[in-house]
Amino acid sequence: MTAISEPSDLSRNSTMTVACPHNASISCTDCRMNSLCLPIALEYDEVERLNEIVQRGRPLQKDSHVYDIADEFSAVYAVRSGSIKTYSVNEQGVIQVTGFYLPGEIFGMDGIAHTHHVSAAVAMETASICEIPFSRLEELSITMPSLQRHFFKLMSKEITSDQQLITLLSKNSAEERVATLLLSISARNAKRGLSGIRFRLPMSRADIGNYLGLTVETVSRVFSRFQKQGLLNVDKKEIEVVDTLALQELANT
Repeated sequence: MTAISEPSDLSRNSTMTVACPHNASISCTDCRMNSLCLPIALEYDEVERLNEIVQRGRPLQKDSHVYDIADEFSAVYAVRSGSIKTYSVNEQGVIQVTGFYLPGEIFGMDGIAHTHHVSAAVAMETASICEIPFSRLEELSITMPSLQRHFFKLMSKEITSDQQLITLLSKNSAEERVATLLLSISARNAKRGLSGIRFRLPMSRADIGNYLGLTVETVSRVFSRFQKQGLLNVDKKEIEVVDTLALQELANT
């Protein structure tokens, strides 16, 4: 996703946004995440129109739900700070983590094809989100074609991510799966203007294992193996990528 047409607004307000990452008063124009969740073609007045429908609530505490399975679908959401995990539950009551969302990323689109959400979304740490009422978004999209195209791209990206996860779970070894996830988080951090080499994993080893179809013990062994092989430096959730090329080769990218 790309930057809006007034980068000076973004750079001028970035210090304030970093200092107050959960500040609900920050508008779309001022938010340092707008370069990720807004399309480049939007003009300033169009950003203001979108800003008028966005709802910003209080920060969510860790383990607080944004929505639960079977909740009525009424909005999509953008992560402003912190991180969000989505999960589903099958008929046997088994939980399956389905996604991890970082600042600037959109989630909640699972309910578009239904009148309700088929997954749940929960904060993995203190987080703040923007709620975008879907009916209002549809109305705006009619008069703002660039916004409509951007939203179609987001839905396409979500479908592609689901397909990639299915491929990952069906074919790849534990090392390939973990390497792929680390490279994904690295690339997404870099897109936010953060380091793609040194970053903190917001999710637990258990969540990683659940998402990748691995046991917690296997995930821990892979991290230890990567560290011994000189691919990573690992300190609990703090990660330093030492050999990006080796990770890419493992992930077959």
